[in-house]
Amino acid sequence: MTTAFNQLQVGDQAQISGFKDVPEAYRNRLMSLGLIPGTPFVVQHRAPLGDPVAILIRGFRLSLRSHEAEGLLVDRL
Repeated sequence: MTTAFNQLQVGDQAQISGFKDVPEAYRNRLMSLGLIPGTPFVVQHRAPLGDPVAILIRGFRLSLRSHEAEGLLVDRL
């Protein structure tokens, strides 16, 4: 089931399924951070006001702001 990144809660496991309405340069930036379609991750922490969100992906912790991740499409696992 494909959903938006911002719909995930702490503890959810998901897999990146693609990008929506993201300029190519920004998509390449996200991919350089390891956010490649097919890559699984776990939502580890959400800041008190909901932004940023920390995920565990490829063995490291990555923090993303909501506006940075709004173009990510994910599948819950």
